[in-house]
Parts: sequence; C-alpha cells; structure tokens
Amino acid sequence: MNGAESLVRTLVDSGVEVCFSNPGTSEMHFVAALDKVEGMRAILGLFEGAVTGMADGYGRMAEKPAATLLHLGPGLANGLANLHNARRASTPIVNIVGDHATYHAQYDAPLASDIFGFARPVSGWVHASTSPKTVAADGARAVHAAMQPPGQIATLILPADTAWLDAEHPAPKLPPTQPAAVSASAVDAAAKALKNGKKTAILIRGQALKERGLNAAGRIAAKSGARIMCDTFTPRLQRGAGRVAVERIPYFAEQMVETLANVEQLILVGSKPPVSFFAYPGKPSWCTPDSADILYLAHPHEDGVAALEAVADAVAAPKEPAHVAALAKPDLPKGNLDQFTAGAIVAHYLPDNAVISDEAATSGIGSAIATATAAPHDHLSLTGGAIGQGLPLATGAAVACPDRKVVCLHGDGGAMYTLQALWTQAREKLDVTNVIFANRSYAILNIELMRVGAENPGPKALSMLDLHNPELNWVQLGQGMGVESVRVETAEEFADAFASAMKAKGPRLIEVML
Repeated sequence: MNGAESLVRTLVDSGVEVCFSNPGTSEMHFVAALDKVEGMRAILGLFEGAVTGMADGYGRMAEKPAATLLHLGPGLANGLANLHNARRASTPIVNIVGDHATYHAQYDAPLASDIFGFARPVSGWVHASTSPKTVAADGARAVHAAMQPPGQIATLILPADTAWLDAEHPAPKLPPTQPAAVSASAVDAAAKALKNGKKTAILIRGQALKERGLNAAGRIAAKSGARIMCDTFTPRLQRGAGRVAVERIPYFAEQMVETLANVEQLILVGSKPPVSFFAYPGKPSWCTPDSADILYLAHPHEDGVAALEAVADAVAAPKEPAHVAALAKPDLPKGNLDQFTAGAIVAHYLPDNAVISDEAATSGIGSAIATATAAPHDHLSLTGGAIGQGLPLATGAAVACPDRKVVCLHGDGGAMYTLQALWTQAREKLDVTNVIFANRSYAILNIELMRVGAENPGPKALSMLDLHNPELNWVQLGQGMGVESVRVETAEEFADAFASAMKAKGPRLIEVML
C-alpha cells in the first residue's frame, strides 16, 4: 500500500464517497488508487472552478464533504472563486492538492508555487503531508476539520513522493464534532426580548433554514409577531408549500435600510447583521438601524435549531407555526416570455422535492416570487457573490441527490464562467435542467455602473458589459457539451420545453430569450 492508497481508503472509511477531480502529473498515484479502493466515485471536471463548485453543491445537499483533486497551486488557484463561495456557505469540502515531490521542491520547477498562500484565504484548515507514513492520518484529520460546525474547507497538500512511497495502513475515522449547545442565558435573553413588545426580526442562517428550524421560528412568530428573515443569499433554504415562509433581505443597500427601518430588535441565529454588498457614494454600508438592539441567540458553530426550539418553548409558543405557505401554482401564461412569465412556468411545473440552484441574477426575481408557493423544494444561492457557481453547484447537488430533480436558473454571462459543468452533467447522466436566461448582457453591472456614480459612460465602458458581437448561442454550446438543448422565445415554447424536461431524466438545457 502506498501513501495515495492509504489516503483514499481513509477518506472512504471517513465517509467521503465522491471525488470531483481535475488531476495532473503529481496526482497520478491518487488517480491510480481510485481503482484499487471500492467506495469512491470519481467525477471528472474540465476546469477546476467547475470542480470546486460541484463539491460545494454536493456538500450543501449531502451535508458531508466530497473530495476535490487539484493539480498543484495553479489548479487550486483556478478553483478559488467557487471555494470562496463555498467558504461563505460553510460547506464541508476536502481539497487534495498535489505538489512536487519533497526533494524536487529545491529546484523551483515551473509549476512550483505558494500553495499555502493560495489555500489559506478559503480554508479553515491547511496542512502539507511530509511522509507517506502520515498521509492517512492527515486525511482523517482533514475530514474531521471539514466537518467542524458549521462546516469548512480543509486543504491537504500531497507531495508526489508521499503518495508513491510505501505506507502502512489507512487511518480510522475521527469522531465527529457536534454543534455547540447554546447557552441558557442566550435563550433567556431572546425569550425576554420577544415579550417586551418591541418590533423584532429574527435573522436565520445555516441548518435552521431547514424545516425543523423554520417550524420553530414560525411558532415564535405565531406567539410574538416577530418577522422571520434570512440573508440575501443563503447556502440552503427549504421553501415552498407546507413550509414556513421567510422574508429575504433585499440586495441593494437602500432597500435593506427600508426593510429594516422599523426593527427595534434583531435576533441573530447563525447569521450576522446585514451590510451592503458594496460601498456606494452617499449610501450606507451598515443597514441595521443604529437604535436597534442586536442579540446573538446562536453563533454559526452553535445549534441554532435547538436554540429556536428552546425559545419557542420559553415563550409558550403554539404548536402550529405562522406563515406556512399554501400550495398555489401559477396559471400558465401565454405570449410574451420574460422573467416573470418564465418564473410562473417554472413554479407551475416544479416537482415535489426539487432542488433549485439559483444564479439567475437580475432575471431571477420572477422565479423567486412564483416559486414561493410552488411545490416544496430546496433553494441554493450564490453565497459569496463570485459568479459562475450555478451550473457546477447544480451538478454537485445532482450527484448528492440522484432521485431529486435539479433545476439550475442562470444568467447567460455568469454561466460562461463554468459552462464545462454541462459536460460533466452529460458524462454522468445527471438529472439537471439548466435554464439559461439570455439577455446578452452583464445586466447587474449595468445597474451597478449607475449606482456607483460613474457618470456618462461611453461606448468603451458600455461594451465591457455587453455580450453581443458575437452573440452567444447556448443551444450550440450545450449540444457541444453533450446536453440536449433548445431555444425558446415564447411562453408557450418555454412551457412545452420545461414540462418535457420535468418528465424526463437526464441533463437538459433551455435557452430563454429575453
């Protein structure tokens, strides 16, 4: 047994079942070990940014880490944007990053780089193996670190000789760490605040945005009248019919300020006070009223679900929650196809227990509104703001949940960052329907150009935000990746294409012309 095989066996024994990979020369012994060890599914991505995005989607839905296999520092660097998103989502991921053999490092070969320097900003744990005898133990520690509540990225650097030299045996799985219990004083403080008559909002993130936590929050709302809110972008939100509806913090700073203007108390559950995405001239960065009291019921590493349930009991909340969404599927629209008619069609045909990967950006408002009362589903957001997440996120979610329909809603500009994920969807026969909203523009940047006060933009500036000349053809791009693809220009055409995709298995792409 060499070091690579001891590592793969340790990962499998520790519950890691999938490796999203884009390997190179230094990782070949790990690649070979995948054939020697049962239990590890190997999935190839054609770009490291797609690989890391897939691991994010998998981790959010499986609630345990996948491994990534990346080629030295440049390979890791190619994946950093979606690792940034994954870090913001608190997704458990184990990165295996190959490196030159330990004795080769002294020669400063062309691919030599500061892998630690690339890894640190996105990793909660970073380590380089120094011996084939310790690789297995290092792998067990990496999985354990990735699963530290609320979840984080662990990066293990694997020099080539530690992979190919003889090892002894795999390492045993380390016992998982549970979320910390919330203090009784935090529960008492929140319960007391909810009884004082002040206008209160409860801002929730993490595991508490699943049914059990939402149910407890809804019970609290039924008793106290508190608003139940979530961040603009959440890692995973369970929504739709039968679930407690949550008020999402809007994106723009002035809208945040308006939304929170009457809040006198803000109770945080796994979240932090909302701030503006960017600084704008003359607009606030801090969006919570200065006069509001801020209470931390549960920090991200604590058990927010149990904390909400304890508060619900402390305020004698009823058993039935408030704000439960009733099923209300929109009627099918006809004629003009825009984001609102498209959203109504998505909501009408969305099956039970679907997963939505949403990077529709400026084209996503219609779908967000319409699906609020659609069949129950999970909603995955662009957590870190680094575009190009939606397609690989959907791909990873489909690997984690093979029996659930995955729908990716994506703007055409952002989708170009990681369109390689379509190839993986086709190769793995994943059940993903990709809806590409084609407005031929970085539309959000056109809005931001005005908001930051850049005056009188000229043709050069505007050309930097425009996707014409030449126009993207997503039907050809999808077909070139092996995905059945179609372009639609009317509501009727989209309804037919989307309904067909919901009835069939396997990857589809629908280009929605806006």
